[in-house]
Amino acid sequence: MYNSSIDIQGIFMFCQGKEWRLMKFDKNMTSVGTSLLILHLLENRDMYGYQIISELADQSDNIFEFQEGTLYPVLHAMQKDGYIESYAVKAENGRLRKYYKITERGKKQLYAKKREWRTFSAAIEQMIGSKA
Repeated sequence: MYNSSIDIQGIFMFCQGKEWRLMKFDKNMTSVGTSLLILHLLENRDMYGYQIISELADQSDNIFEFQEGTLYPVLHAMQKDGYIESYAVKAENGRLRKYYKITERGKKQLYAKKREWRTFSAAIEQMIGSKA
């Protein structure tokens, strides 16, 4: 069983047995969650922007619905950070379509953020979960 607390600076403390541990979380979990989900999708296959939007909506039963104006700034920031790369492919209609793919750095970020999310969400569930 874990004892835990979170302060307003995004520091998460938890106690496993007699040992207290610290873990720092990003303050803005929404952006962390968004980049985590995008990296997760791109781990499986390269995708273009609208495809990412559709997959996020489909796989979340429409909980995560993004507009292009919301998604593309996130993709550009992730590209700037080196987590994803883009390349152009000519579509059937002759237009160029920009695809995004995860980089090795992005894979490392994905695994780190998955661990962080699982720890964070387990602590939240422990605190607010249903009690029989």
